Amino acid sequence: MENSEKQSLLIDLHYLPCIEYFSYLMKSDEIIFENNEYFIKQTYRNRAYILGANKVESLIIPVQDGNKKILVKDIKIDFNENWQKKHWRTITSAYNKSPFFEYFSDDFKIIYESKQTFLWDFNFDLLTLCLKILRINKPIRLTERHEKTYESCIFDARNAINSKNKPNQFQHFISNPYTQNFGNEFVPNLSIIDLLFCQGNRSTEILKKSLAF
Repeated sequence: MENSEKQSLLIDLHYLPCIEYFSYLMKSDEIIFENNEYFIKQTYRNRAYILGANKVESLIIPVQDGNKKILVKDIKIDFNENWQKKHWRTITSAYNKSPFFEYFSDDFKIIYESKQTFLWDFNFDLLTLCLKILRINKPIRLTERHEKTYESCIFDARNAINSKNKPNQFQHFISNPYTQNFGNEFVPNLSIIDLLFCQGNRSTEILKKSLAF
């Protein structure tokens, strides 16, 4: 994305997106979410990564008919297992002693106690909360149909952030290290909640220093 001209960002919607994702959002002038693509398995659309006491933990939202050709906005969450309780317990275990957990945890907990039918709605609720905390206020719109290509004023980042279960591998991103809860070695590009719970009001500054390019 070029700094010299205003540009819209076209991107897929992720579950508790990683830091690289928010770096893209911060650099854009307008955010366009692709909601007319087909759901793709084993991507950030229904998974996120956080840092636990012993390892990087994966949070995966179970979905219905994930193997079928279904638009991402129509993918339903599978509630046959109590994944929300499990995810929130894992998040709490990882971050309840972090400096800013108590400031933001209640708002996140409310979303985890809700029961959205569609993955898209649940992800969007979480993203909206994260944008509010980070004070990222950009115009947002959704695609009306799926297009393979867009005009040059739209930066197409669809599928650009896709770690395939490897949260420490990425291409177009420079990570700015910060103090995390566990370990002596910094783990880059985890879910945005790792940054928020560990750094609080410094998160926006760190994101600016970690801008994607």
